[in-house]
Amino acid sequence: MRLLHRELTKLFAQRRSYVGWAGLLAVPLLMTLAIYLSSRNHHPHDNGPGGLVTLASHNGLLMPVAAIVLLSSFLLPLLASMVGSYQLAGEAETGTIKTWLMHSISRGGVILSKWGGAVIYVAIGLALVAAGAFVAGGLAFGLHAPTLLSGQTVSVGQGLWLTLLSYLYVLAGVICVVSLALLFATFTNSSLTAAISALVVVIVMNILGAFSYFNFLKPYLFTSRVDAWQSLFSQPIAWSPVVKGIIVFAIYTAGLLLAAWYVFRRKDILV
Repeated sequence: MRLLHRELTKLFAQRRSYVGWAGLLAVPLLMTLAIYLSSRNHHPHDNGPGGLVTLASHNGLLMPVAAIVLLSSFLLPLLASMVGSYQLAGEAETGTIKTWLMHSISRGGVILSKWGGAVIYVAIGLALVAAGAFVAGGLAFGLHAPTLLSGQTVSVGQGLWLTLLSYLYVLAGVICVVSLALLFATFTNSSLTAAISALVVVIVMNILGAFSYFNFLKPYLFTSRVDAWQSLFSQPIAWSPVVKGIIVFAIYTAGLLLAAWYVFRRKDILV
């Protein structure tokens, strides 16, 4: 816990942390403004994947889930790769990791604290997105009992619960990117190199999942599972894609963390 507290203190003291959060928060605000202006001027707008943007244009309660539809394709993986890589490679760049590891600290504890700090950072970012989307959506369209993709209307409480589950699911997927970036950070002393490498892998996975020729790979790509949370907004809920997605995310996260620990444990910090 002492190591994790140190990481969080360092994160909150850095300006770049707030720049990343501000970038995430800007998305739901700008999206709500664009949808509001389009609806007032009677201009058609992009329905978005699954029609959630269309539903959100009538009910601000659904604006948070419409926001993560837009964020989960690129901006969230970008932020996760940056924070996941900088936690370790950033200190290698400045040389502070060498001084730190000269104390009686296990390298496994270092990896877990870096990973935990990055995960908490992303979780705070998602919480800001949800809060900003609720406020902006409520002001623009009001907060009402939401209509689901399948056409049924549920209570406000049920809508909030489904939104929470959706955000937790998206967080689980983003943690895979954080873990991937952390693994690359153990191979290099450049946070930019590690971040770009992780993002390239995510993009390649998305490309593979986009072509039917590679359908046999889809069950094994965590990027193919990131949109499974949308099944929560249909009745009855199809839990199978969600459960399978969580299992895939857990396997990737555990495997990547174990690999990061193994590489970092054997790494010569004096190089």
